[in-house]
Amino acid sequence: MTPDLADAPAPLRVILVDDENLIRSALATMLSLEEDLDVRGEAATVADGVRLAGAEQPDVAVLDLQLPDGDGLELAARIGEVSPGTRCLILTSHARPGYLKRALAQGVLGFLPKTTSADQLARAVRAVAAGRRVIDPELAAETISSGDSPLTPREADVLEFAADGAAVEQIARRAHLAEGTVRNYLSSAQAKLQASNRHEAVAIARRQGWI
Repeated sequence: MTPDLADAPAPLRVILVDDENLIRSALATMLSLEEDLDVRGEAATVADGVRLAGAEQPDVAVLDLQLPDGDGLELAARIGEVSPGTRCLILTSHARPGYLKRALAQGVLGFLPKTTSADQLARAVRAVAAGRRVIDPELAAETISSGDSPLTPREADVLEFAADGAAVEQIARRAHLAEGTVRNYLSSAQAKLQASNRHEAVAIARRQGWI
């Protein structure tokens, strides 16, 4: 007997927020191939992501960490205000223990690297929609062994961007920050890690698994 289509569950409503247009479009295309997932919209900033979530009331929001006007964890908190039923999944190329700990403390259920396959991401969206936690196992193990980082997420970002010897101007462009702000973050990170310069700070942070 053919099941009554009217009895089939409605597709899960998903939104995507990522400022990298090519990656966001690819994710939307991949997830739209899944019959039980309905991509209801895309955004590239925190502000647009909040508006989109408020309008669509999605089941799951897939968020990048690095956005031009803030970060994905700030966005997750604001989505919780405008769409309380939405569960958030962070998909990032900046998968670090400090971010994961902050995400878990904030109630984010999913945290995965952008190297995740399309099939894995679709499964993760379904799991998060069902209220289950989905975390990259390697990052989870690294987080357990790394200890608590004294660095804020933005300080860790700036240190990571400085790791290849980039000038302050380059770091500012990569991190979407003003040059003076970058200098302040570098100075603060060096002081917290008791490093004599940014290169030593990078080495200490990497040794501890904080970047």
